[in-house]
Amino acid sequence: MSSYLLRRAATTVPLLLAIVVISFLFMRMAPGGPFDLDQELDPVVRANLEAHYGLDQPLLTQLGLYLRGLLAGDLGPSFKYTGYGVREILAQAAPVSFVLGATALFIALLLGIPLGTLAALHHNQRGDRLASAVALVGICVPNFVLGPLLVLVFVFQFGWLPVGGWGSPAQVILPAFTLGAIRAAYVARLTRTGMLDVLGQDFVRTARAKGLRERSVVLRHVLRIGLLPVLQYLGPASASILVGSVVVERIFSVPGLGSFFINAALNRDYTLAMGSVLIYSMLLIALNLLVDLLSRVLDPRVKLQ
Repeated sequence: MSSYLLRRAATTVPLLLAIVVISFLFMRMAPGGPFDLDQELDPVVRANLEAHYGLDQPLLTQLGLYLRGLLAGDLGPSFKYTGYGVREILAQAAPVSFVLGATALFIALLLGIPLGTLAALHHNQRGDRLASAVALVGICVPNFVLGPLLVLVFVFQFGWLPVGGWGSPAQVILPAFTLGAIRAAYVARLTRTGMLDVLGQDFVRTARAKGLRERSVVLRHVLRIGLLPVLQYLGPASASILVGSVVVERIFSVPGLGSFFINAALNRDYTLAMGSVLIYSMLLIALNLLVDLLSRVLDPRVKLQ
């Protein structure tokens, strides 16, 4: 286990460095710049702005300065949010996306695992067909359709929940359910598939032959190993959920990382976009590592490579 962690740590730094360098070069190669969308600037003013942010330097020099700032923990200033540093902006937006994502992930597991378990235990029966149909609908309905439908029903029809914004628990419910519903459908499908593979194995038949109650067989043996496909899926899915969904954040006016990332990309705010990419990459690597370790805990037969 310790040697595996050391190997993963040794590969993480070069991987993050490659992500930063490639993202930096791609963003600078894209047409346009951070000051092109503003009103027509005086050439002298534009030159002073580019000199202030170091954009008048050669590309490799800019990359070196950015990497040196990263080593010091400095993500640089935002080009569009004057007076704010990228670290300050992300520190305000990240908790919003994490709360929204964690709630959506909880909803996805709360709905998906029981639904998939029901389908597996009633394979090719009415319960299986019903659960599979619900999961299929959840996969087919995109966020930008489900979100407005929920607003139409629970906001305008019944008036139970606020239409958007952020700050109260009631404002988390609709965007979190919208974000978690599709993931719940995938979790249900993966739970069903994983449990069906386990239900036919010898150790399950042995447990039943020993007289264990069906509930104990399912909870102690089948579900633990049957959830391995779900766990593998949750690595990248959790990173995506925790960083936030741009569509959901736009529909419900949630000030999370997704909205800032899109604004940064559209406005060519290089440093803010790079900071968002870096957070997502670090979160993805960390969660995939956690998934590998949890897979080993659930099933000792899993080898860490």
